[in-house]
Amino acid sequence: MTYDLIVIGAGPGGFDAAVEAAGLGLSVALIEKDFLGGTCLNRGCIPTKLWLGATSAVEELHNQARMKVASGEVTVNFAALQSRVQKHLAGTRKAMGMQLKKLGVELVEGTGRLAGDHQVAVASADGEKTLAYKKLVVATGSRPIFFPGLEPDGDCVLDSDMFLSLESMPESLIVVGAGFIGLEMAQVAHRFGCKVTVVDAMDRVAPLEDPEVSQALAGVFKRWKWDIRLNERVAGVVTRDGRALLTLNSGEHIVADKALVAVGRGPVTKGIGLEEAGVELLFNQIQVDEHLLAAPDIYAIGDANGHIQLAHAASHQAHYVALHAAGKIEAPYVVGPVPSVLYGSPEAMRVGLMENEAFLADFETTEVSVAQLAANPMAQAHAATQGFVKIIWSGGKVVGVTAVGHDVSRLVTPAAMIVHQGWTLDDIHSVIFPHPSLDEALLMALKAERKQVQ
Repeated sequence: MTYDLIVIGAGPGGFDAAVEAAGLGLSVALIEKDFLGGTCLNRGCIPTKLWLGATSAVEELHNQARMKVASGEVTVNFAALQSRVQKHLAGTRKAMGMQLKKLGVELVEGTGRLAGDHQVAVASADGEKTLAYKKLVVATGSRPIFFPGLEPDGDCVLDSDMFLSLESMPESLIVVGAGFIGLEMAQVAHRFGCKVTVVDAMDRVAPLEDPEVSQALAGVFKRWKWDIRLNERVAGVVTRDGRALLTLNSGEHIVADKALVAVGRGPVTKGIGLEEAGVELLFNQIQVDEHLLAAPDIYAIGDANGHIQLAHAASHQAHYVALHAAGKIEAPYVVGPVPSVLYGSPEAMRVGLMENEAFLADFETTEVSVAQLAANPMAQAHAATQGFVKIIWSGGKVVGVTAVGHDVSRLVTPAAMIVHQGWTLDDIHSVIFPHPSLDEALLMALKAERKQVQ
């Protein structure tokens, strides 16, 4: 049998591509070497959010206690939490499998490798078999990457996968890398009473975000008495005498129960026959054209093509390639503003251009307007008033929204719509914002005085 479409990788992008293509009437095979759902479901986004959700009351109580209106203690059973996480993941995978079966998608368990003209060889415990395709989607995702000297040993030096598999939370933790992965996991550890040290070679936490967002986050973390070490390069980290020993280039040593190395992720693209099939790799990222094609009849989506490492971006690309493979669309792939969120408390979210990006694109008309969360009734109600919402304007239209503070992930979808539609001042009153709500912070920022970016 020759399948209309074969998909390698059952993460958010690959699974959605298979489901949507089957819904369009294509015969589909989905190859997965591990679990349905990929990294996001099993070792990333979802377990982390279950951790953050289960411990959110800890931070909520802390905020109210600072206002002297509440007292007490929230105790989270970590073993019970881990059990709940595994049950949720197993249930989700089961539901995904049932959906594939209902749609007639053949799930092939094993490692897929391109094996000549329109063929994929799948190696599994039962041996190797070859599948033929008309079109192929490579959605192989990403894995943690490490600099020399920072490789995890599975003992006291951990990557994010290992950290999520802990049986108990350590009393002290070194986090190498102040990006979203490291900061979210550090917040969970903090809520369990863990002493946190964050080390990064960059000059600020969340270095890819607006500098004012980084400043706001750092202010909160320092108030929590985190030891934040910036502009510090790590020479190495090892397990020594049952603890993690980190050595800075300066020669200083930092010791903790565990060390989490979260310095980034890289695409899984080597050793699966891509280059032999004429696919170009640049820094292990699959190079694609305007139709997300890496070679004739071979698409690449999600983390594998390196455009942006977010599950929802992979799913958006999956929708397009399913339509294109089915002959339902011929136009090039167009990506709108892609939202990103740092979860926890505080949170940070961004859609569209940041202030500096807009200024570089059009310095003559770039403006910003800002609303402080201290003026928002819901932020006040939750005793979490640090933070702001910033609107970036260019040519009189909204081109970006950035926010940091309590629960600002709630603003990301309306912000994405506002940026996508390119709101002007005339559009502000076309939608009624509820009162009281956190959404009003968006409205206040849209209506605030605009200032020219210098």
